[in-house]
Parts: sequence; C-alpha cells; structure tokens
Amino acid sequence: MKTKSHLAGILTGLALAGLQLIRATPVFAANNVVKEFDAGFGPNSVGVVDASEDTEIAGPQAIYAGDDGEIYLLDQVNARVVGFDAKEPGARTRSLALPEGMEPTDLIVAKGSIYVWDGKPIPLEASEGGLSRSVAPGGGALAPDNTAWSMFGQMGSEQVSDDASGTRSLTPAPGRLVGRQLIATHGKGPVTADVTRDKNETAARVDVRQSAATLLAKLQLKVRDKLGSVEFLDIDQQGRMFVLAENIPAVAMEGASTFVARFSPMGALEGIYELPLTPSVALSRRFVTVSPGGDVYFLRTRKGVVDVIGVGFRVMKNGKGIDVRGPAPNYADLAKDRKGAIAAVRPLTRARVLETARGFEGITWRLNARSYGPDPDARCSGFNRVRRPGYLIGRAGQDVRGIPYCWGCQGSLGQIANKIGRGALAGNVCTRDNPRYDVVGVDCSSFVSAAWGLTTHFTTAAIPSIAPRISNPWDLKPGDALNKPGSHVMLFLGFTPDRKAEVFEASPGGCNGRVCHNVYPLAALLARGYEPRRFRALLN
Repeated sequence: MKTKSHLAGILTGLALAGLQLIRATPVFAANNVVKEFDAGFGPNSVGVVDASEDTEIAGPQAIYAGDDGEIYLLDQVNARVVGFDAKEPGARTRSLALPEGMEPTDLIVAKGSIYVWDGKPIPLEASEGGLSRSVAPGGGALAPDNTAWSMFGQMGSEQVSDDASGTRSLTPAPGRLVGRQLIATHGKGPVTADVTRDKNETAARVDVRQSAATLLAKLQLKVRDKLGSVEFLDIDQQGRMFVLAENIPAVAMEGASTFVARFSPMGALEGIYELPLTPSVALSRRFVTVSPGGDVYFLRTRKGVVDVIGVGFRVMKNGKGIDVRGPAPNYADLAKDRKGAIAAVRPLTRARVLETARGFEGITWRLNARSYGPDPDARCSGFNRVRRPGYLIGRAGQDVRGIPYCWGCQGSLGQIANKIGRGALAGNVCTRDNPRYDVVGVDCSSFVSAAWGLTTHFTTAAIPSIAPRISNPWDLKPGDALNKPGSHVMLFLGFTPDRKAEVFEASPGGCNGRVCHNVYPLAALLARGYEPRRFRALLN
C-alpha cells in the first residue's frame, strides 16, 4: 500500500498538470480471501491445470453471484459448476455437472436461471443429476432473451462475424447495440444502460433506465488516461449501482488498471473497488461479480489454488476524476532465462497475416475416424481432461471448424490440412505432459509464428527478439500481437466499438482446444502481463 506522503505527492503533481482528481480517504478496506479452493476434483476443490512453457494456468473461467447470494464458479476443467454461500464459506460446496458434450467458457445468473456461454447463451436448470438444458413450455430448447446476450457481452463473450472482411468484425449480439447494455440486476430487475463517451475517451456518461420513461440515474465517470471497457454490472438491494471500467495509459509500462465504481441510488460516485489483476493471476473470461448485498468478489487463479476474494472498497469524495494506476508488469522477469531462435524476416503485409490467421480459424474439415482417435481417449496427467480437444469430442464423422490446439506442434496451414486429410491424429491439450509427435495442430506461439509467415517456431519468450514493444497500447494494429512471455500469445485484429481487444488465438481453454476468434477487455490483458508487440517485418 502506498504511504500518505507518496499519494499526496502524486496527487499534487497531477493537479499541477491540470487534472482534477478525486482524493481517496486515508483508510482503505483491505481485500480478504472469502474462500480458497485447492486443485482437484473434491467438493471443496476445483480443476486447475498449472502453467508450463507457452501455456497459461487453466482454471475456473467465470464467477457470478446468484439472487440468493450464492457464488457460482464455472469449473471448466472438471466440467461442472460449483456454488457456495459467501456468508458461510466453510460449508460444503454444491457441485453441478454440466450436460455431456458442453464446453462453456462463461457463466451468468439471470432471472433465476444459470446461463453458460458455449458459442451462444444456453439456459440451464439444476436437477438431482446436475445441470440440464432448460426446456421451453411448448417443448424444445429454451431460447435466451436479449438481456442474456447483452450480459454475456460484458466480458467479451460475443458472437463474432464469420465474414473475412475488415478487422473490426464484431457482430453485436441481439439487444446489444453499441453503447447500450441490458442487465438483469439484483435490486431493480431489468434495466438499460446507455454509455456515451466523450471525444477524448477519458470520460463517459451512463444513463440507467428501468423503462423507457423511468430514468434512474445519470452516472459520470472520468479517468486520468483513456477509458477502455465501460460495463454496467449491477444494482444491489440498496439501490447502489456498480460499473466496471478500465484506465489505460498511453504508455503500457505505466500500468493499466481495472476497477468497479460504486454509485449511490441518486447517481453520486461513492468510491471504487480496485481489482487485484497482476501477471500471476491467470486469464479468465469473467473475473468479477457483485452480490445482491453489494459485495464485490474477484476470481483469482494462481499456481495450484483458486481464491474468491472480497475486494476492499476505497471511498472517494469531492472530485470528478478517478486516478487509478496498476503496477506495471515486469516483462523482463517474465521472460527471464528463456531464449529463442533468431531468424531473418521478409516484408509482410498485414492483410496477408490476417488472411493466414482466418484460414486457421475458419477452415472446415471432416473429422475422420483416424484423426478422431480411439475411445476411451488417453488421459492427461494431473487433472480431469483427455488428450482430445473439447470441440472435437463426439464429432467423429462430422464437419468441424478450426485447426486444433496441439501442445508443442507447429506447421503451416497447408501442411496441417494435408496431414489431417491423411488421417493424422488431431490435437492435444495435455499441456502438462511431454508433447506428442503423432498428432497435428498448433499451439499459441506456433499459430502466431505461422500467421507471420515464419517457418521457425518462435516461443512466447522468443517473440520479443523479432517483435519490438509497442509503447502505446492504443497504437495496436491488425496483425500485431499481445504476448505474455513464457505463457501465451494472441494475434490482434482490432478494437471493437466498445474498446475491447479482438484477437485470434490458439487455446486449450478459452477456445475449447482450437484456433478461435475472441474478445477481451484490454486493461485486463495488460495488467496480467500481456505486452503489445509488432513483428518487425510489419514496422513499415
């Protein structure tokens, strides 16, 4: 924690620079661990796959607070949802198995139902055997409404266009117009939030309505640098309003930050919850939630352990700007003692990079019996997962989309397609085992290497040797990369209309074991240690 004198010096310097800032009260509420889960399969454990070179820690993908205050985690590794009472965290957790064949990456609770994201919102209901798909009154699958689509958009779970044109191909989900959000809140039921940004991207107004004719509040939000994502999260049972926002400086090394701003029922800013995002915290799709009583919980996955953290509140008064800077990741330390190859590069157009990347993501191919492999499939070491990528499970003899994730594999799109056509085994997500040489596909860094036209596989630790750092993250262009040395890399496509980062990546978790199209809040990536990089063949 910074000292009073240090904070006073920072605030004085900023005031001289002409910025009007909110001054924090001297007393901060500390973060506290509400519940800790060990890695495993038991009732008080969740699935955690520890990191290895060029792979992130894989653990629960989402956290959400239900209407009764129960906290739900999407335990993707163990194919279940776990729930516990945040007020009695020592009690036994509930374990709800996901329907067979489902590989979701996000979770929300709305209108008394659990929804998961598996390419689209899927409503589920709890039963004695776990979770099953909700059925409409007249029979058949229950269709999600516009509010569910919009709520999944908060953290980037959105349908993305199959159209190969352009780099900002995000297709807003039904009910999610640019700047408009629909939320099922704990305290006020369904509301609409319209976000209007100023031309400098440093401030935004959020108009919250309970109906077209009922304006609840106009919320004013201003940060020191530039706003990234602005997402209306919830209204608690006391009428207080919660907005997730990001402050992203023009120099990535100065530290991006993500926070939840709390407003009174009348719309006055009361203070913030600064989210403890650091390079040691694994990437998850939905990492924050608000309970009906107004508590803010953060999902932290680290080596062998998952914590649900009650985030401390910082009171703020008498100002119009929020000055929050997160610690700058030490990229040199992340890449320490890792060396990579050096290769000559030739000039390359961004259009060619994106064309190649889209080929890996958009290729459709027939999964023949030899490429599918035998059943039962080989188990991975240390966790509840099999060798076969999730998106291929149960799809033998069918057409599938995307090149499979394959730990330690590499190759061009043509080489991989030819091998699959000859019956080579497709994919391997056993990232804690030694790479196998009887399978084909790409891992995260071999995918980016192939998109950049390299015949040499550059690991995430080696990528800095051929791709200089981009100082200003807002200068990212299509074909650049977001790279976390020793962990994971994504190919950048562009900024979505609501200022998120749109990427292609190869991932065993976030992509269900293939190359896929994804969307992430930018500050959440930067704070976790992802660094903007530009392949030197694309400098000009």
